[in-house]
Amino acid sequence: MAVAVRAVLAVLAVLGPCLARGGGGARSPFPWGAVRLPRHVLPRHYRLLLHPNLTALTLAATADIQVAVTQQTSAVVLHGKRLQVTRATVQASGGHRAQEARVVEHQPFEQVALLVTEPLLAGHNYTLSIQYRANLSQSFHGFYKSTYRTREGELRVLAATQFEPTAARMAFPCFDEPAFKASFSIIIRREPTYLALSNMPIVKSVNLSPWLVEDHFDTTVKMSTYLVAFIISDFKSISKMTHHGVKVSVYTVPDKINQAEYALDAAVKLLDFYEDYFSIPYPLPKQDLAAIPDFQSGAMENWGLTTYRESALLYDPEKSSASSKLWITKIIAHELAHQWFGNLVTMEWWNDLWLNEGFAKFMEFVSVSVTHPELRVEDHFLSRCFDAMAVDALNSSHPISTPVEDPAQILEIFDDVSYDKGSCVLNMLRDYLTADVFKAGLVQYLQKYSYRNTKNEDLWNSLTNICPTAGTDKQSGGFCRRSQQSSSSAHWTEGGTLDVRAMMDTWTLQTGFPLVTVTVRGKNVHLQQERYLKGVDSPPPTGYLWHIPLTYITSKSDTPQRFLMTTRADVIILPEEVEWIKFNVDMNGYYIVHYEDDGWDRLINLLKENHTVVSSNDRTSLINNIFQLVRVKKLSISKAFDLTLYLKHERQIMPVLQGMHELIPIYRLMERRDVDGTEKELQKYIVSLFKDLIDKQSWSDEGSVSERLLRHSLLLFACVHRYQPCVDKARGYFTEWQKSNGTLSLPADVKTAVYAVGAQTSEGWDFLLSKYRLHAFSVEKENMELALSLSRSKDKLQWLMDQGLRGDIIKTQDLPYIIVLVANNPSGHHLAWSFLKENWEKVVEKFELGSNSIASIVTGVTRRYSTRPQLAQVKEFFSSLEEKSARLRCVQQAIETIEHNIEWMDRNSEKVKTWLKNNHL
Repeated sequence: MAVAVRAVLAVLAVLGPCLARGGGGARSPFPWGAVRLPRHVLPRHYRLLLHPNLTALTLAATADIQVAVTQQTSAVVLHGKRLQVTRATVQASGGHRAQEARVVEHQPFEQVALLVTEPLLAGHNYTLSIQYRANLSQSFHGFYKSTYRTREGELRVLAATQFEPTAARMAFPCFDEPAFKASFSIIIRREPTYLALSNMPIVKSVNLSPWLVEDHFDTTVKMSTYLVAFIISDFKSISKMTHHGVKVSVYTVPDKINQAEYALDAAVKLLDFYEDYFSIPYPLPKQDLAAIPDFQSGAMENWGLTTYRESALLYDPEKSSASSKLWITKIIAHELAHQWFGNLVTMEWWNDLWLNEGFAKFMEFVSVSVTHPELRVEDHFLSRCFDAMAVDALNSSHPISTPVEDPAQILEIFDDVSYDKGSCVLNMLRDYLTADVFKAGLVQYLQKYSYRNTKNEDLWNSLTNICPTAGTDKQSGGFCRRSQQSSSSAHWTEGGTLDVRAMMDTWTLQTGFPLVTVTVRGKNVHLQQERYLKGVDSPPPTGYLWHIPLTYITSKSDTPQRFLMTTRADVIILPEEVEWIKFNVDMNGYYIVHYEDDGWDRLINLLKENHTVVSSNDRTSLINNIFQLVRVKKLSISKAFDLTLYLKHERQIMPVLQGMHELIPIYRLMERRDVDGTEKELQKYIVSLFKDLIDKQSWSDEGSVSERLLRHSLLLFACVHRYQPCVDKARGYFTEWQKSNGTLSLPADVKTAVYAVGAQTSEGWDFLLSKYRLHAFSVEKENMELALSLSRSKDKLQWLMDQGLRGDIIKTQDLPYIIVLVANNPSGHHLAWSFLKENWEKVVEKFELGSNSIASIVTGVTRRYSTRPQLAQVKEFFSSLEEKSARLRCVQQAIETIEHNIEWMDRNSEKVKTWLKNNHL
């Protein structure tokens, strides 16, 4: 369907004028017929005078935009959405008389046009002056209203912005595409009790009257519209200087300023790290981090004024968990990486969004592993790649670099493929090029394209033109050639050329990822690649070929050997025969591996006998890969379960969590089907696998961050799955906590398990809710929401979702999370589906069609469905909606997932039952 729509848009662009609404409501021709703006009027500078009224929730404003004209025209087309333009003029530079412009609007494309009688001449500069009014947005994008309650319960109002990707046009008329970079001078009028923030520092404040102050902000550097930001609030702040002299401040609601210290220290460390790593100074005098009480995503990288949801920035050393500290640090690292990747150098169009997001995601791990080594951030990289592979294995996936046109399509690519797959292929490329070469290429790319826009190939060219370390020299064509004496174990090819673009095009321009099949015949290792695709009996896809940087270790050598596979089949000859071989060392490559004949048996045996022979990453990838191979019928489920037996002896966080991640969804599917008690046996099996580890956990906050994260996951798992010793201990803690009226300090990492057990009784649930509403428990809200959603009372579950929609007791920003939590509860999955159907319009209005929030609800509510009637219901509901909703990618993902679940259950449920009978732990 998307192709047909694009074709229609292309026709419109050729035909030109379409009917639009003029200033007086009359129909008049609109002078432009494409979604993308014309290129012959270029913005150079915006001067915005904004006067928001936080009582009436309105905005009165003037935008003066200096433009350069490259082709004569009588119409200037730019973006505007829900703006009421009251007057517009166009004035040639050099003091000419301003001419009035007639304003017409084309709402489907969110465009406005200024029509003039005297044409604008090529080679001349003009100023567009547009006076307009607007209402503050009631959603989470544009210039929107946010509220919070003080400790005393008073409701306070503030206004903040979220413009990425296409909502700057809701706050001011603008050329709202990333390539139209310009500088901005912002002036904000406010009441004296408020504080205004924007991308740059205030240069002067003028008292216009006793009740009105005008703040003038310094002019910004050249940047895209989606990075503009302003906030009017009563926030308080704390500040520090970096080594490089940048003032860093954290802004929060006044009552929570004592939770800002950790974020401030982390931001200072990270900003210093990036300045050193990129060898490019941060170009602004300040970097503010603001915690917004109502915020849809995790955070936003506005240049100089990054914004966050409160849980992504605020940390209470007394009450916050280890996972909270890890998440906050990674998110700050992500947004600050964007100050270079995204802000300084920006993708030309949204199809290459991954150049922003994949990099920021990747840099989280590069930076935090240096600035906060104790967080062991590298332990969490693999799960990112597995999450990406889960959606990338579907027919409905898309290439990392993918064509998009309209706002809903643009929003849809803010997904696991752009973020997580993007970061995983960059990690693979760094492993391939070596860290030093990769870094040198990035620095060259950032320096060359500063304040400009780029495409995919600009990055590859920058990385190709870097010669690696000694033993290489530059050849014609800009490639690097390995000299013959380079050792083959250290390098990928002997005497070959490194064509980064040819290799990376196979990863960014194709959908999906490869499955490499390994067959060992004596010393010969036969390799074959094909696309991994979870299709229900679909023929294997042809025509897909990747350049795969293969790595492997063997029973005879734990030094990774390297081999670049560029053909469909190949052979590696080993120096001697081996007992086992393991490809994709540490899972640095974005591909999965199947071992033919007895290859898997040998690896399973290795894990059983001495699992520490291979790294924790390697064990994690074996667990993941074997279950993925069951999905495409390369292996039986019993073989995958055979491998899990070794987990009884596993002590490392990554393989343990991966084992849970593979086994618990199978239990959930069976639980939904109510399969003759098999789910009870499976639950028993999973608990018994980890029982020794669970029993070893202390109910405290002791140990390293990894140990604390593992404790949090294990105890929550054990209590939710009714492992009695865990339930009894948690119940005891909850009773004590209740007796103390919530004043008893519980260890942060075990709280969720304690709350989850306590909330199982009606009285406990009500008590937990009473604490949830208190200011003192603000950093624990998400843990409490999880516990409240585990109730078996349908009334209570319904109440949670209704409140999330209302937005008073439970903030609407948390509604997607609440709906999915209720859907995961066997007592709530029907309720969540009904709620989604009944409130679809309201939810879309609040969160925007195509957004990640909508996608998480649609896939989260349906991901455990595994019956044909459920599939029919889902198809029927979404096909009854208007076409834009029906063809959302998340709807296709949901349908495919249900089809796979049906097929998986039909094929495997009996086999699981039999295996469990034969394998008692």
